[in-house]
Amino acid sequence: MNDLTWHPNGNWSEEFTTVVKDLELQAATSEDLLWSFVKGCGRMFYMVDPNDTTFESHEEVPKYFRQAWPYFVLFMVLENLILWIEREPVHRLNDSITSIGHGIIQESGRLLFRGAESCVYVYVYENFRMVEISWREPSAWYLAALGVDFCYYWVHRACHEVQILWAQHQVHHSSEEFNLAVGLRQSVVQGWCGFIFYLPLAFVLPPALFITHQQFNLLYQFWIHTKTVKTLGPLEFLFNTPKHHRVHHGSNLYCLDTNYGGVLIIWDRLFGTFAEEREKEEIIYGLVYNQPSFNPIHLQTFYTAYVVERFRSMDCWSHRLAAIFYGPSWQPGKPRLGLEEDKINVVAREKYEVKLPLWCNIYLLVHFCVVVYGFQELASRHVNMSPFAVLCFVLYIIGSLTTIGMLFDNKPHACVFELLRCMVLVTAVQRLDFPDIQQSTLLAAECFFLASGLFWFLQCVNVLQITKTKQH
Repeated sequence: MNDLTWHPNGNWSEEFTTVVKDLELQAATSEDLLWSFVKGCGRMFYMVDPNDTTFESHEEVPKYFRQAWPYFVLFMVLENLILWIEREPVHRLNDSITSIGHGIIQESGRLLFRGAESCVYVYVYENFRMVEISWREPSAWYLAALGVDFCYYWVHRACHEVQILWAQHQVHHSSEEFNLAVGLRQSVVQGWCGFIFYLPLAFVLPPALFITHQQFNLLYQFWIHTKTVKTLGPLEFLFNTPKHHRVHHGSNLYCLDTNYGGVLIIWDRLFGTFAEEREKEEIIYGLVYNQPSFNPIHLQTFYTAYVVERFRSMDCWSHRLAAIFYGPSWQPGKPRLGLEEDKINVVAREKYEVKLPLWCNIYLLVHFCVVVYGFQELASRHVNMSPFAVLCFVLYIIGSLTTIGMLFDNKPHACVFELLRCMVLVTAVQRLDFPDIQQSTLLAAECFFLASGLFWFLQCVNVLQITKTKQH
């Protein structure tokens, strides 16, 4: 701030003008930040301006999903606040960290793939498109929104009706909770599972429009994972809402294989897969056969291992192929999706829980925040890094999340893996060169992980003990 004291030999009017300009600049900057925040919130609900979200090249399309992480956190904080005010159970730390960890693993995979999922779409469009639609045409923007959502319905339905696709999608349904964190719980290969269903759009729609709306479609689906929004009245007929999506995530018989829509629920109404929420029947969340674990790698892979085992157990090739491409409920001699009477009637059940002492939960929360920070740093720098370096950092992030999950499960050897994880990072800081990171930050990280490693070394040799856990 400039000094407004009058000086005999000074020019008071010039100083005053400078101060006014500084204040106007600060006000303009604040207004820009506020407007940017409002637009970011709008993207979470597909409330965007077509003129601001239309691009000529797919390389120009912003990473809207990656930019939305601060809004994910903000919305989860607000959801917990509302639940607390309503005196409803808030997020369980272990389950929510597991869900967010799956989201980080999926995004880490995207850093490795570097947009390769869209390469086939771009190739088909550039070589086989049947019509020329200008990317500037306003109607093309709305056509893309409708087309992407229509294709998503069939992607989602296939992920429930094809065993090998369900092996990946089940990750999203593996939580026994239904909250915003679950919206981030995805398979690392989910983007690869359904890309073929979007390819018909490549004969018509420019890649930039497709990539833009695919991101908006996924962002919209984040906020519908909540119990805090009961109903949206007349909008329920047209749009997918929390009320409809709660049914989709249920394991109750009437909830199975229903409400596949992304943004619009009209596809389910048209194709006979719509189900209304029953107010008098409690929805049971999670898989029909739950997996008691907070280990993200186990949850990402266990069902694929089951499919492989089932494939090998079949006595002929027709059954082996059916074990992969028919529905999860299929049995030899039965219809493709199995019989309704063979499906299990899931009733109220106790949720998987492992009670850890407060200090251990705080430790895991702090280290999880460090992992999130490391992921954000990697996401901002990966373009200028070698693929091998990105792979090493991604593996470390996945290893860290796996170890955190093992500690939440209180596995016998989890402390050994945590000790190794801490020592790997300390060694990396000491031996590798990080020119873009301040020395003070590196020193703080080294001390932090060295202290953590020492603690778990004492734990490994039984000098310290974690309080015995109680499982429910």
